[in-house]
Formats: sequence, C-alpha cells, structure tokens
Amino acid sequence: MTQTLAVLGASADRAKFGNKAVRAYHSAGWTVYPVNPKEGTIEGLKVYPTLAEVPAGLDRISVYLPPAVTLAMIPEITRSNAGQTFFNPGSADPAVYRAADQAGFVYRPDCSIVDIGLSPAQFP
Repeated sequence: MTQTLAVLGASADRAKFGNKAVRAYHSAGWTVYPVNPKEGTIEGLKVYPTLAEVPAGLDRISVYLPPAVTLAMIPEITRSNAGQTFFNPGSADPAVYRAADQAGFVYRPDCSIVDIGLSPAQFP
C-alpha cells in the first residue's frame, strides 16, 4: 500500500524546501498532497488550499511554514489524525511544541526528507 503525505507550505519554487519535499517523497513512491492556499498545481500535482481538503487519510504531514503559521495549524493537524507530523527545521518553536504536546499528536522535530533516506541536496 502506498504511503500518503501532506506537505504544508508546499511551494512551486523549486529552490524552497516545501518543493524539495514534494519531489523527494514523490520520487520515493509516496502519494503526495501539496497544501498551499495560493497555488493550483505543484510539480504536476493538484494543490489543496487546506489540510482539511486533502481527500485521503494521511500517514505523515511534513510542515514547511513559519512557526506562527504552524501554531495556527495545530488544530487542523490534530483533526487530520495523521500517523506522524514532521516539524522541519524553521517550522516550529517552543510554543508550537507545547501546543502539539497539549494536542497529543505524534511529531518529530526533524527533516522529513532525510527521514526517508534522501537529501534535500538531491533536489536542486
């Protein structure tokens, strides 16, 4: 069964990590759901304006948002019931971690691309 991932803060800009994650996970065979209210497609994939609009259960969420935006997303992340959430470098701060702990969902403060055995440098 294919694993599913939502990328919060997905970007059409290939230099941004929110785009590198889309490409990395897609190349690794995951079903990728980019989430960004300002984009229509990214790397040929339909973009969803909100996490709530992603049409499938999620194994993982990978966050590439500024901490203040991430903090505002905690309720939506919680409602998604994803198996795990990655707060990539720069996406979280102590307030985000406190809110995630209070919400009780599983998260990791790590690079989600590295977690699947790839490097962001592989996706220039």
